[in-house]
Amino acid sequence: MFKKIEIWILYLVLLLFFPFAIIFGVLVRQELVGEIKGGFISKTALFFVEIPKNLKHMMTNHTELGDSFPKLSGGFNGIPNSQESFLLLSRYNSNEAIVELVDLTSFKVLHTWNPDLDEFNKLLEDNNEFKYLKRDHNDKRSIITHPFLNKNGELFFHRNGTPFTKIDACSKLVSQNSIDHFHHSLERDIDGNFWIPSWIYPQTLPKNKIGSNNMLKGGYFDDGITKISPNGEILFQKSVSQIFIENGLEYMLFANGSYTNDRIHLNDIQPVNFDSKYWKKGDLFLSLREQSMVLLYRPSNNKIIWQGTGTFYRQHDVDILDSERISIFNNNFLIGAEGDFGGGSEIIIYDFKKDKYLKYLLEALVENDVKTLQEGRSEILPNGDLFIEESNKGRTLYFNSDGSLRWQHYNRATDGRVYRVGWSRILYTAQDFQIINNFLNSRAKCND
Repeated sequence: MFKKIEIWILYLVLLLFFPFAIIFGVLVRQELVGEIKGGFISKTALFFVEIPKNLKHMMTNHTELGDSFPKLSGGFNGIPNSQESFLLLSRYNSNEAIVELVDLTSFKVLHTWNPDLDEFNKLLEDNNEFKYLKRDHNDKRSIITHPFLNKNGELFFHRNGTPFTKIDACSKLVSQNSIDHFHHSLERDIDGNFWIPSWIYPQTLPKNKIGSNNMLKGGYFDDGITKISPNGEILFQKSVSQIFIENGLEYMLFANGSYTNDRIHLNDIQPVNFDSKYWKKGDLFLSLREQSMVLLYRPSNNKIIWQGTGTFYRQHDVDILDSERISIFNNNFLIGAEGDFGGGSEIIIYDFKKDKYLKYLLEALVENDVKTLQEGRSEILPNGDLFIEESNKGRTLYFNSDGSLRWQHYNRATDGRVYRVGWSRILYTAQDFQIINNFLNSRAKCND
């Protein structure tokens, strides 16, 4: 190994290295963005290039966050709510994902769900669509996303790229839908069915438009709006990219800037449960992050009824306030050459009657440094109070209608580290109270 070699041999190796590096780089680029691929050779080159990235991904716990508020203690800080309300708090705690039902008038935890996600994954080991589930969504790397509670204590959720799952009050698996990856919001309509964003697999678009037709190998993220029953049966599904194409908006997918495999990034579906002058029951509000756009879409005739753009940037979460207004959680950030930048997060209200956008409690958000570049959600309650989650800062906040901060929860776990929260849900309606009371009055003891 330490034998001396002739200097000319070293020079020759260096001389040959440069054309090899150029050819290797060309193969990688062609595999990623080129029209002509190199088959097995270019795929192999890309595989070697991505080894460091994949190793980092496998070794990183994406649920752990930086400590954005080092002076803030863990748990609830502030004054409990005076009016009856609850929080379905989804959070990562040291080494596992849990969901807690919290009474917001006392901050008391009434029930905890702690499912064995590794056991759920084992049931899908032979499903090629979920071949990376064990690696990327195991018990130590998952966060339960946007959980929904029914009267029996059953919890519906996904893990942002996993099956739609239902567990009982004792955290035991009831069912999981193994078709498509579900992600982001989970909202129930007036008929009791759920609308959830999904990645349609295999993709519905032709390969010449999207490159690889396999999402698992870097292909197009074909976001779909999916209606699913409480038992996991898919009742309706439509590709958002196909909606664009069929409504004359294909140019927004494939004619702007460089190609990207995440052109839509559907992050919220809000079902419309009543008629108004501006929408009909059965319509859907869609939040599309990569387009900085909110759509009103009518599945019954496959038409886009309204497009909202220009006042918010890479937003998450849209809610219906009344028959004339919606609210939008505006992440308010842009993409620059040296990374993402922007101001603080905002709550935008759009009034259809006045065709006007307004910012809600902006001074309060600035004062409390509410700034989440990705994810996050909000809800304006009927009394004007404001609920906000900074998902990737581990913080949940509640503001009074006058803008004063009532309380905040910081997910600093028992090990002192700060972890993600997973689209927690505030519960404040009469229907919510009935569900919670039925569950608490009838729940059975769970065996460990």
